[in-house]
Amino acid sequence: MTALRIAAETRCFAQPFKKALHTAASLGADGVQFDARNELRPAELSETGLRQLRKMLDDLNLRVGSLSFPTRRGYADPTDLDRRVEATVAAMKLASQLKASVLVCNLSLSASTENLAEVFTSLGAHGLRLGVKLAAQVHFSSFDEVAEFLAALPEGYLFLDLHPAHLLSQGHSPLEFVTTLGQHIAHIHAVDAVRDFSTGRNFEVELGRGSADFPSLLGQLEEFDYRGWATVERNGSDQVVDDCANAVKYLRAI
Repeated sequence: MTALRIAAETRCFAQPFKKALHTAASLGADGVQFDARNELRPAELSETGLRQLRKMLDDLNLRVGSLSFPTRRGYADPTDLDRRVEATVAAMKLASQLKASVLVCNLSLSASTENLAEVFTSLGAHGLRLGVKLAAQVHFSSFDEVAEFLAALPEGYLFLDLHPAHLLSQGHSPLEFVTTLGQHIAHIHAVDAVRDFSTGRNFEVELGRGSADFPSLLGQLEEFDYRGWATVERNGSDQVVDDCANAVKYLRAI
């Protein structure tokens, strides 16, 4: 199995930006994932700022594995849609400038997919020109629904983000997601979760302690020749940095 490239999501550290970079480096991560909407906004980053960021990354021996762009409204919502699309394109341009090949976004297939197909065809075309893959974290009802939507777009215009904790919260099997849709996966979030049967809800836990079987997930992804990044993320913990450090070690051990 090819060695996995591991990134750390800087936003989950809840630290000043420069300190978060040093924290990511101290974990032994190969790279980082920035949030291009709430943490590192393209419009606020000058050419000088971009050069300084690149130097900091080089000094810490870190790469930018991916950027995320979590929108408040979905792409099916017509309210301010043009502005949302423009902001997504700007985030893809920033990803390209930082030599990141993936931008992670949100996609809900509960709404009409006709307008969604038009939006993601446009975004996918921008991504091809910039050399950036758009990887969607999908909210869906069935695996066939996801496959049909991807088939409605030109090939290579939209990919998927594997986020086991989100899949488990929707009642989906992460392993079935990989088995069924693995050829479309362009990014992994290394996040685990368990179900609280007393409340019927899922909650996030330290990687390797939940229901997401990462050895099996990564083994199945190898069947699809996956060569992307795995981003360590931790939420709802009093020891986020320690949990992320353990997550990096856990993935290295696999």
